[in-house]
Amino acid sequence: MVEHLLRDFVPEVTELDLDFRHLQRVNVKFHGPRNRREGDIIWRLPTPQGDDIYLYLLLEFQSGSDWWMAVRTQVYQGLLWQHVIAETKLKSGDRLPPLLMLVLYNGERRWTAPTELADLILLPAASPLWHWQPRIRYHLLDMGAFPGDDLARRDSLAALLFRLEQRHPPEDLVGLIDQVVGWFRQHPGTADLRRLFTELVRQAMEGLGAALPVPADLMEIRPMLTTLGESWKQQWLAEGKAEGKADALQRLLDSRFGPVTETARSLIAAADLDRLDHLFDRALTATTLDAVFDESKTH
Repeated sequence: MVEHLLRDFVPEVTELDLDFRHLQRVNVKFHGPRNRREGDIIWRLPTPQGDDIYLYLLLEFQSGSDWWMAVRTQVYQGLLWQHVIAETKLKSGDRLPPLLMLVLYNGERRWTAPTELADLILLPAASPLWHWQPRIRYHLLDMGAFPGDDLARRDSLAALLFRLEQRHPPEDLVGLIDQVVGWFRQHPGTADLRRLFTELVRQAMEGLGAALPVPADLMEIRPMLTTLGESWKQQWLAEGKAEGKADALQRLLDSRFGPVTETARSLIAAADLDRLDHLFDRALTATTLDAVFDESKTH
């Protein structure tokens, strides 16, 4: 999946002669004021020349962007290089391995934070102080920013990951889960990835309003989603009827009493279908707008 992620969404990687068969997960414990978070993942990728490239993936599963992410990535780069110096016993005259910092973000709002540290530094463009300022940047993968039809054309698990992070009706989500399950059946030795995708599917189902506990096993989610699909459709039909009834009620009130107040609009928006029917009947005979919502009055 790492190879698909890089080749599909980091185009510059295709210019490198990399062999992902030797990709190795690195277990790093940073010692410092900003220790590495448990959710971050680091890999070491040997090059044909015998050197290494380190890939640092930061998982930002939160609702909004982090304005200071470029500062954080600089801190993590320094800590990772310190780890490499100590573990590989680099000496004077040696060079550090290159790093690729990736930020994988799944928030609903688009990422707006600068990806380059220089954009956070308060200096005029012509200032001579730029010579001593750090030049650090990260590569952003904003899952929600990729068009769905573009992702559907990409035949990779990474593209499926991005598609799962976007909103889908139940019938489309069933098809996506079928593709994910099919991939994992062909690749049985991927327990960590399977757990990640199971959690993403659970989040997607909860976003659709699944009222029942979602199974912890990805292979058991598909039948449950099929069962819930029909109940979701009925719920959405009822919501559609309620929305139409609310619009009709507001138009009736506008025509009888003039533009409705913010309070009245809030009461209409909060009402379910039965309540809207009741208010509609009252609006036909009420003499004032207040009387429509005043339960102490009868008509």
